[in-house]
Amino acid sequence: QVQLRESGGGLVQAGGSLRLSCAGSGRTLPLPYMGWFRQAPEKEREFVAVVGWSSDTTYYPDSVKGRFTISRDNTMNTVYLQMNSLKPEDTAVYYCAARVRYGRTLDVTSAYDYWGQGTQVTVSS
Repeated sequence: QVQLRESGGGLVQAGGSLRLSCAGSGRTLPLPYMGWFRQAPEKEREFVAVVGWSSDTTYYPDSVKGRFTISRDNTMNTVYLQMNSLKPEDTAVYYCAARVRYGRTLDVTSAYDYWGQGTQVTVSS
């Protein structure tokens, strides 16, 4: 089994930046896709970003495109989310996720096999 552990969340002023990390551990397992989701109170979990085996292969929804950047270091089993120009509406618990199969539908929670516990990001106005 793969364990995912997020870190780097916290409180930041609007317009500021945070860098989230997610470290994988446990059994050796191919993880061709790793992603980030977020969930605000009483809201559905929302897709944020996904990266393939190469950090050059990425996809973002319009809500974060141009502000967030996902990358990964396969030698350390770690995925990152650099968040710039943060807005109060970015406030949520951020989760990292991993998918073990190649595919095309990568922006829904059902596409992923493993999840971290989440890290809180709060953006003040």
